Amino acid sequence: MENIKLIKSELDRHTNFKRQANASRYFKSGPGEYAEGDQFLGVANPDLRAISKLFWNEVSEDEVAELLNDPIHEVRLLGIFILVLKFQKAKTPTNKEVWVNVYLNNLEKINNWDLVDSSAYQILGMWLEDKPREILIEFANSGNLWKQRIAMIATMHFIKKDDFKDTLAIAKILLHHEHDLIHKAVGWMLREAGNRDLQTEERFLKKHYKTMPRTALRYAIEKFPEEKRQAYLKGEI
Repeated sequence: MENIKLIKSELDRHTNFKRQANASRYFKSGPGEYAEGDQFLGVANPDLRAISKLFWNEVSEDEVAELLNDPIHEVRLLGIFILVLKFQKAKTPTNKEVWVNVYLNNLEKINNWDLVDSSAYQILGMWLEDKPREILIEFANSGNLWKQRIAMIATMHFIKKDDFKDTLAIAKILLHHEHDLIHKAVGWMLREAGNRDLQTEERFLKKHYKTMPRTALRYAIEKFPEEKRQAYLKGEI
């Protein structure tokens, strides 16, 4: 595929070996870590976004899928950036659905937090705004770390519409998850909900804050006034 060759040539021009080593540590690709074996070029996100804008209108469905399944992390992330542009610039619901299906059919390699966070609400959340959302509950209950994070982060789109029901439902499902990446996602989405409607967030927290993981709680209350934040941390609410 000629476009893939051109894209990879462009990526090679932006490879940075110092960033490459740092990325491997940052994204936990060492033995026994959650991204064990992932490979990196060290290409910065602003460069990836610039490249995505050069190529998004040229690549086919199959080429996007090929990017999403590449062993190199930044190639997959570039595929995500292109897919988001494809979806958001599609002019009809039928065309948007094509790109949603590309996303859903290639979830296996959307397997790190930045890949999830750059796509879940920008594609799946936006698509589900006016549709049944059972797929998010299915993902939350799947036992798959990345599908669970997708389920939680996808609700960011609903939060922006002052719709908190799914955020709270999925947060409750995932509240006692064993992985720190889910604790952070839950706390982050609760905080985002609180930014729109503090009473909604606090009703949830008052029911759960004494038993929820500390990381999730810290993320959820990060922007609270210091006195109130300390009261939650000390169990004094």
